[in-house]
Amino acid sequence: MAGSVNKMIIVGNLGKEPETRTFQDGGKVVTFSVAMSEAWNDRQSGERKERTEWANVSIWNEALQEVATNYLRKGSKVYIEGKLETRKWTDRDGVERYSTDVALRPFGSALVLLDSKNDSEPAADRPAASPAQTRRRTTRREPS
Repeated sequence: MAGSVNKMIIVGNLGKEPETRTFQDGGKVVTFSVAMSEAWNDRQSGERKERTEWANVSIWNEALQEVATNYLRKGSKVYIEGKLETRKWTDRDGVERYSTDVALRPFGSALVLLDSKNDSEPAADRPAASPAQTRRRTTRREPS
């Protein structure tokens, strides 16, 4: 369908440590979940309410895989740009299942760290590349 857009932008916190899976052909994927929370005051009761949505993220871009495994930890705040992808797979019991992920492919994807590797780490001890520099080096546009 011409004129459609498949782009997901997420800002949230990692719900678990990044996991790396290696395939028989030598390829690999890094996966983790991201929590996106919103909070508000209930108009009737005045009570503070909160809702959290979760997104599964799969990284197929080698440069972004390296950033994720070296710098991301559970609780890290991240900005992610990717595409929504649904995969069909068969579990160990032979049942067909579906998974929907925000996929970071080699082109048109971004991963920006919004906090330091360790919140207690002084600014002088942070990695030389800023999140914006990391994004510029690893973000590529798809050819028109």
